[in-house]
Amino acid sequence: MDATVNVDPRLASEFCGMRFASPLVLLSGCVGFGEEYTRVEGFSNRDVGAVCLKGTTLAPRLGNAPHRVYETPSGMLNAIGLQNPGAHTVVRDILPKLDFGETRFIANVSGSTVEEYEEVTRLFDDSPIDAIEINISCPNVKEGGVAFGNDPDMSARVVAACRRATTKPIITKLSPNQTDIGENARRCIEAGTNGFAVINTLMGMAIDVESRRPVIGNNQGGLSGPAIKPVALLKVWQVAQVARPHGIPIIGQGGVVSATDAVEFLLAGASAVGVGTGLFYDPLCCRTINAGIVDYLERHGFGTVGEIVGLLEANGAAQPQ
Repeated sequence: MDATVNVDPRLASEFCGMRFASPLVLLSGCVGFGEEYTRVEGFSNRDVGAVCLKGTTLAPRLGNAPHRVYETPSGMLNAIGLQNPGAHTVVRDILPKLDFGETRFIANVSGSTVEEYEEVTRLFDDSPIDAIEINISCPNVKEGGVAFGNDPDMSARVVAACRRATTKPIITKLSPNQTDIGENARRCIEAGTNGFAVINTLMGMAIDVESRRPVIGNNQGGLSGPAIKPVALLKVWQVAQVARPHGIPIIGQGGVVSATDAVEFLLAGASAVGVGTGLFYDPLCCRTINAGIVDYLERHGFGTVGEIVGLLEANGAAQPQ
C-alpha cells in the first residue's frame, strides 16, 4: 500500500531511516493510539509522515484527577497524567489494528524509573512499531517526567538504557523547562539517541479566582498551542546547532497551526514538524498545511522540503544561548 498517495512527492523526506510521506507528525497524546481522528470525515493518516501514539507506561494508569484540560489565551493546559492501558495491552491488542501501510507509527515510552523506560522499550522492540519516542519531559505527572528531562545526567541514563533495549530508532523528547537544552541534547546524542522531538509543553497554571483554587486538578499542567511557538522555535534552533553536525534530525513542535508555522520550524533546523493542539481547532489542518508548504517551495524555487531545512540565517553574531 502506497503511503504517499494523498501527498505531493516534494514533501517526502527521510527521518531516522524512515521514509515520511510528509514532514508532518501527529503528536503523542493528541490522537490517542492512532484511531481517534480516523473517525473524522475527511481525515486520513496518509496526509502525515508519522503518528506518535499516546504515552505508554509498563502498568496501566488512570491518569490525573479532573479537570485535565483548560483552554488559555492562544493555547491549552493539559494534565492528563499519562492515562493508558499499559504496554502489554498496547502491543498485544492495539498495534495489530493499526494500518502500517498508511503511515509510520511511533511509540511514546514513559516511566517512573530508568528500569521502567528500559522494559517498556524492550516490549515495543518486539513489535511492528517503526520507532520509539522517549518521553523524559512530561510536566503533568508527579514522578519521572520532568525530573528526568531537566537533568542531563538522568536524560543520558534513560536514553542509554533504552538504547540497550532496542535496535529501532530512538527519538528523545526534550523539555523546554531546563537551563541548557543544547547540553542535554549533546548528552543524549552521546547516549545513543537517533533523533529529537523539540519541545514538549511548557509548565503552566490557571486559577479560578472565585474558588481561589487551581483549575487543573493536578495544580499544574503542560501549556501547548500558538502561545508557545516562539519558545519552541528558539529551542529547535538551539538543539539544531548541536544535533545537525551529527546528522541527528529533529521533529520541531509547539504551536503549529498553519503552513507558515511549519516552514518556520523547518528553516530553524527541524526535519519534521509536529502538529498537536492545532488538531483540536481543525482536525483536517494537515492537508491545508501540506498544501501551504508546497506553495512555499514553488514560490521560492525549491524542489523538495528537505532543501529548506536549516536555512535560517541568524542576524549578526547571534549565537544559541
